[in-house]
Amino acid sequence: MGLLDKVKEQATEVAHKAQEAGKTGQAKLEAAQAKRKIDGLLRDIGAIVYAERTGGPAADEAAITGLLQQIGDLAKEHDLSV
Repeated sequence: MGLLDKVKEQATEVAHKAQEAGKTGQAKLEAAQAKRKIDGLLRDIGAIVYAERTGGPAADEAAITGLLQQIGDLAKEHDLSV
């Protein structure tokens, strides 16, 4: 195997490793964004319950159920625990 072949093989290997690292980084970024979205949804549920418990309007069960569904979907999609 000539020197040029070795260089070409190493360049291919480095490119493959960089691509894998990019995929891993992208997955971590998406998981972090999903976690922030879940935190916001949990805050929304808390605000609905707080308003109800402090004399505001009755909690909208359909809204809470929708928020819980969104949380479950995001957690499942990104393998997160809530």
